[in-house]
Amino acid sequence: MKITSAYANKLLKSLTDEKSYWEAKEVASRTYVAAVGEEPVIPEYDYTAVSATLKEIDRKTVIIKHALNLANATAKIPVGDTEMSVDSILVRMAQLNSRKATLDVMRKCLPKMRESSHAFSSRNAVPEYRYTNYDPELVKQDYERISGEIMEMQIALDRYNQTFLFEADI
Repeated sequence: MKITSAYANKLLKSLTDEKSYWEAKEVASRTYVAAVGEEPVIPEYDYTAVSATLKEIDRKTVIIKHALNLANATAKIPVGDTEMSVDSILVRMAQLNSRKATLDVMRKCLPKMRESSHAFSSRNAVPEYRYTNYDPELVKQDYERISGEIMEMQIALDRYNQTFLFEADI
């Protein structure tokens, strides 16, 4: 069956939900409690059927994830003026998001900030200040550049997820 990356991810989510359902059902049904002398209420439970169902869900999950991983590692998609594989884009986006978070903190810093009052004692009643040691304009420019790169990669991934087809025998 030929499927898009987006559809593969929807299938994986559906399989995860189905597996959770069957695992919860198994936990609720595999044992029961009965008082001595009481007619037990035995829940319906078929170990063989539940095990087979879980095994089939896992089989489908492996096939879809493998096909998706292969597609992500081999398919090249345009990002700006270059081509990148999906897995490279995902790694690069994680790196850029980490750097963007740091730059976000830096761009919000005031050039001069008073340290909290508990930082100095009564014998040293002179307040202390923390000063930025960088050019805030450079930080702002890097933040905006990185935000743009992330957005460009996300747009490329969105386009890829809607159009790229790959084979998965499920």
